[in-house]
Amino acid sequence: MIFNQIFDAINIGLVILDRDLKVQKWNRWMEVHSGIAEKKLIGSSILEAFPHLDNPKFHRSCKSVFSFGNFCFFSQKLHHYLFPFKSTSYFESTFEYMQQSCAIGPLRDENNVIQNLFIYVQDVTEVAVYEHKLVELNLKDGLTGIFNRRYMEVKLREEFGRCKRYGGELSIIMFDIDFFKKVNDGYGHQCGDFILKSVSARISSIIRNVDYLFRYGGEEFCSMLPETKLEGAMQAAERFRKAVMEMESNYDDSIVKITISLGVAGLNDDIGSVEMFIKKADEALYKAKREGRNRVVEMS
Repeated sequence: MIFNQIFDAINIGLVILDRDLKVQKWNRWMEVHSGIAEKKLIGSSILEAFPHLDNPKFHRSCKSVFSFGNFCFFSQKLHHYLFPFKSTSYFESTFEYMQQSCAIGPLRDENNVIQNLFIYVQDVTEVAVYEHKLVELNLKDGLTGIFNRRYMEVKLREEFGRCKRYGGELSIIMFDIDFFKKVNDGYGHQCGDFILKSVSARISSIIRNVDYLFRYGGEEFCSMLPETKLEGAMQAAERFRKAVMEMESNYDDSIVKITISLGVAGLNDDIGSVEMFIKKADEALYKAKREGRNRVVEMS
């Protein structure tokens, strides 16, 4: 009686299965989150209620428990969940299902023979949400929401190394907002922040899914285009230029129009490092600014 009260009162899921994987116990926590009453499951196979568990890994884990008395752990980071329960996190979450940390272990009778196994299920959704937010803080620019310079350096080195090792095309576009200081001086820094966010959102909406957009620093941005030759990157840069030029940013009842200058570089055999690659694109950007701004310049 006391055992049953504790079994149903604890704030984790507990399931007991026999050697045929038939449910012997299904505690209150499992009832609440699954929407399935214990009486409907007792004596039936867990695989009937949750067919996705009928997979080699789950069977192998159960066999290991019954044969050797091993404990098997299912980490949230590797498996996300064992049972597809709806997320109940009070925090803003992109998870459709509850993130779970689970384990399977042996239950022995008075003769020390393993007759049953237990599964415990712990809701770790809030921990997973927090971890994702920490990762995002390290990858994303806090103002614009696009990737930051730190992440740019990581991804660019990865893609640069891949192209140098296996071949392939790679281009980058460096661009910044023309006369951005005048925006800050004329309308205030809050307007400047608004413009940075607007430009980021506009460019993000027109790049391909395989491309990356980074905030390099201040009003300067970088877009990385994998498997793209210089000619294709030039076309993309021109789309960027036109898209921003056609923007009409309404800030505090004032229409603020801006332009951007862009420098494009394509990876070739003469470029021996990531730093040189960025320098090429930067040189093209500053050439565009010297030649009058609101234009695209390439550096092959």
